[in-house]
Amino acid sequence: MSLVPSWAPNIHPFVIHFPIVLIVIAAAVELMDVLFDRPAWLGEAATSLYIAGAVAAIAAYFTGAQAASTVLIPSMAHPFVAEHRSWALVTTWYCAAAVAIRFAARAAGVPRARSLRALLLAVGLVAVLLLQQTAERGARLVYQFGTGVIAGPR
Repeated sequence: MSLVPSWAPNIHPFVIHFPIVLIVIAAAVELMDVLFDRPAWLGEAATSLYIAGAVAAIAAYFTGAQAASTVLIPSMAHPFVAEHRSWALVTTWYCAAAVAIRFAARAAGVPRARSLRALLLAVGLVAVLLLQQTAERGARLVYQFGTGVIAGPR
């Protein structure tokens, strides 16, 4: 039994939305953590969302690498596939590093003062920007070049 419906070329289109949503929501929660007198659990919620987002980004990267071998890629789209893959790799590493920074701050016992929370928000907003750039390139592959619309040989 396959997890991929017969009409889908691979699982990547189902996975890619998770890191986008999780990281954007994490940044929004972190923004509330910076702007308002926060409940104690808000920072923990943002950290949990960033962790889930980083794990989802890793899954999206690997399913995307697998997807590239299962779909027809027009010859003129190959440079764009490589660009999308590069952005995805940078984004994945950045999200993992952002989570590591959060853990390092916690392990070092750095108090979660507003300035630290603002710095962590800035780190999260960069992750959102990287995700946007990666997603824009992936969408271009689908909507401009038709990549993944018709499955390649299985």
